[in-house]
Amino acid sequence: MSAMADRIYLDHASSWPLRPEARQAWLDAVVVAWSDPARGHREGRAARDLLDRATLTTAAALGCDDRGLVWTSGGTESVHLAVLGSARAAERRGDGRRHLVCSAVEHSSVLRACERLRDEHGYRLDVVGVDAAGLVDPDEVAAAVGPGTLAVHVQHANHEVGAVQPTNDIAEVCHRHGALLHVDACQSVGQMGVTLDQLGADLLSASAAKFGGPRGVGFLAIGPNGRVRALLEGDERQRRRRAGLEDVAGIAATAVALEVARSNLQTEHSARELLRRHLRRRLPEAVEDVQVHGPLADAHPGIVAVSALYVDGEALVSALDEAGYAVHSGSSCASTSGEPSHVLVAMGALTHGHVRVSLGPELTIDDLDRFVDIYAEVVGRLRETVGLG
Repeated sequence: MSAMADRIYLDHASSWPLRPEARQAWLDAVVVAWSDPARGHREGRAARDLLDRATLTTAAALGCDDRGLVWTSGGTESVHLAVLGSARAAERRGDGRRHLVCSAVEHSSVLRACERLRDEHGYRLDVVGVDAAGLVDPDEVAAAVGPGTLAVHVQHANHEVGAVQPTNDIAEVCHRHGALLHVDACQSVGQMGVTLDQLGADLLSASAAKFGGPRGVGFLAIGPNGRVRALLEGDERQRRRRAGLEDVAGIAATAVALEVARSNLQTEHSARELLRRHLRRRLPEAVEDVQVHGPLADAHPGIVAVSALYVDGEALVSALDEAGYAVHSGSSCASTSGEPSHVLVAMGALTHGHVRVSLGPELTIDDLDRFVDIYAEVVGRLRETVGLG
């Protein structure tokens, strides 16, 4: 159990609680890293030293040169820098490639960035579908990619259902045609031990909030073939790839959080995988007319997505919150608050009463069994309100 003693936090995929070591690193850094690291005075040099050490540590963890790491404000900016920044860099060097490929289950930041290039700059965009488990077929990517393709954009681990994509197979397709592969690894870095080489990525987006670092910090790791150009103008920081003053204290805390996550990787992964499989088994045993999404094997260790027929997703999240359980819901077609989850729609899955449960390693089997009991009670109560109890 995490956060308050009377609550169980089941939304690690949205934001992992700040690791104590990262909190202490931030407190230590903010005392010395308040000045501009681009300045040559003593205060600036102190901030620069901290920034450089954090950059070296983080780049080493991702398997990229420290000159290939760009600090951002989070995962969304890292994604936009990869998608839009790679297009800007290509146009600047006269590359005529104006075709993009992404999957139908990408995070909305990837989809919106790709659509912006299509709608505002005339790029062609092919969106590749997925199977019922949420997996991309590399052969379908191969059918879409051609000599005019600039980049393919694909997640490693899906943020809603945990499906892990075959990025290495997709990388082979990309590189045969000279296209870049951008991997959104926000749900993987610090949780699944990934590097640029392991994923076959030329560009890799990540967010500190997903592995126990501070909110408001992310990074883009750039491999030898990757090129991006800054989205905002105004200075020449970070080799002209991202303008604006760096959050040095947040970056220092991020580097520490990633080190701690990597040192705990095996134990945290094993603990969460055990919990994930237990929850996947228990939910359909306890409640009728539910569907658990995503693959059983080769999946993210901490994500379980489940939909319940005849239930409003937002009402379900609210009722669980009142009962002491913090979960997340994609938009449900049974809800007036938004559209169905585009991930579930692409999978052809049940979208009613969609809840994502994302697990931390501190949870226990007893915690999850109590959650299942409450979940079953809440679903039954909500169904009664529409005459289906």
